[in-house]
Amino acid sequence: MPMTDLDQQTQLEAAAFRRLVQHLRERSDVQNIDLMNLAGFCRNCLSRWYREAAAEQGTTITDPEAREIVYGMPYKEWQALHQKQATAEQKAKFAASNTGH
Repeated sequence: MPMTDLDQQTQLEAAAFRRLVQHLRERSDVQNIDLMNLAGFCRNCLSRWYREAAAEQGTTITDPEAREIVYGMPYKEWQALHQKQATAEQKAKFAASNTGH
């Protein structure tokens, strides 16, 4: 693949990532447990993948820093503003499908 194609692919992937993060920030009504139950990942997974990708590139980012990138604010602040107690149904569905979260 010519270098310009790789550069363009990287730019497109970065733009898609930014759009996904923005969408998740806008949809604070969607709880992480719902994301995990439906899609098998959540905001915390996304922040962990970000941190792991940074490490692969030789950059150290802490979990709180990575979460703030995804959540748009400190994680504890997001929890206080948006996180609701999981229902028994959500917990049961998560327990049945939990793949190691």
